[in-house]
Formats: sequence, structure tokens, C-alpha cells
Amino acid sequence: MIARARLPRDRERDLQKATSELLLALADDDFVLGFADSEWTGIAPHLEEDVAMSSMAQDELGHAAAYYGLLADLSAGDPDRIAYDRPADAFRHCRLVDHGRGDWARTMARRWLYDSANAVRLEVLAGSANRPLADLVVKVRREETYHLLHGEAWLERLARHDGEPRRRLAEALELVGPDAPSVLAPLPSEALLVDAGIQPLPGAELLTRWSARIEPVLGRLGLDLPAAAPAALDPRTARSGHGAAFTWLWTEFSSVRALDPRATW
Repeated sequence: MIARARLPRDRERDLQKATSELLLALADDDFVLGFADSEWTGIAPHLEEDVAMSSMAQDELGHAAAYYGLLADLSAGDPDRIAYDRPADAFRHCRLVDHGRGDWARTMARRWLYDSANAVRLEVLAGSANRPLADLVVKVRREETYHLLHGEAWLERLARHDGEPRRRLAEALELVGPDAPSVLAPLPSEALLVDAGIQPLPGAELLTRWSARIEPVLGRLGLDLPAAAPAALDPRTARSGHGAAFTWLWTEFSSVRALDPRATW
């Protein structure tokens, strides 16, 4: 029997850190988006959307919990502590989901931009050399497919209604669009992740694939996406420097656990 060669200890440690960084980004993206979308429960435009948004928010929180679980397995930590006990500035979600809920058009623009970019990211991660991550992504993609269809249906619906619906959608894309590439922006440790096959393709390639998919949709609807904000492409800023909207949301979702951090559920 031939023993499998082990990575040098320093590289193994660096790779574990890089994998943790990737898992945290995936988890925080879905966690923050899930809580933000849950704010529509009870106030969505109509009953069907109340149900749809509640369901999608629950999906996102479930995906986040699964990613946090993988991260906890890797770091011998606790998923709930990772999710709820960090200060606001320790979250590593992308700039796109850092935007506040806003009106329905902004929420739909943010959802479609996020889901379209996330679809590209998950498609690639389904082939990850990290087997637990790849297996989880296969399951997550099944639900995310419906999220993308929902977002695109609303994008078309708003875009094809002249007047206020289309105007609000255009304003929303102008506001959140520059931060959309942050979903796929390179992580600081990307080179190591790509070399190890954990993230099979670099962020630059993911961004190219994403652009090729959304441009025909936007073109068909006569919509424009603003140029990317430099901060949304920079590994140092694409997932940091969160604003007041997230600070408020963090206070909301951490408030119950903060009442008694030692309580068990």
C-alpha cells in the first residue's frame, strides 16, 4: 500500500485558512441576504410574494447554516457562535448584500444580481476538490435555481412596465449595480484555493462568465448595469467596510442571542 503524500505543514495550515475564508464568504453572503429578505414577510406586494420571499429567506439561512457547519468542522468551532457571536465588522459578506432592503425594485435588483453571480460561483464549486463542499453545493444549487428564476421574472415584470416600475428598477440597478461584482471578487487567498482545486477557477474567469450571462438579459430589456466600483473588485475591500444598513441588521439578528449568550437552544 502506497502512503498518500502529505502537504508540508505550513502549506496545509495555509490551505485550511484559505478554505475557511471561502466558507465564511459563502456563509455570510447567504446569511445576510436571508435576514435582509426576511424583512419582507408580511409587507411584500401581495400574498404570493409574502410566501415566496419567506421561503427564499429560509433557504438562504439554511444554506448559510450548512456552510457554517463545514467551517465549524474545519476549525473545531461552533456554527451558532460563528453566525451570531461575531462583531459586525468581522462579517465577510460581499458589498452587494450590504445594501439595505429599500423598495421592492431594489430588493429584486439585488436578488437577481446576487443569484445570477452566485449561480456561476456554485457551478464552479460543484467541481471543488474539497468533497464536503462540492457535495453541499450540489444540494444548494437545486434551490438556488428557483431563486434565480424568481428574480429574473420580476426583473422582466418591472422592466416591461413603463413609468414608475421601470424607473425604480433603473434607479435600483444604478445604486446596487456597481457593487454586484463583489460576489465574485477574488478572495485574498484565491491563488492557493485555485492551485489546490478547492476553487477550480479564479474570480476573473467567474466574472467573465457572469457578464456573458447577464448582458443578453439586460440588453433584451433595454437596461444598463453601471461599471463596477473599484472597491467591489479589490480583495481588500470587496467584503469589508460594511455600512449603516448592515450595522442595523446585525443588531436585529444578534439581539436575541445577546440577551443570554450562555443559553442553549
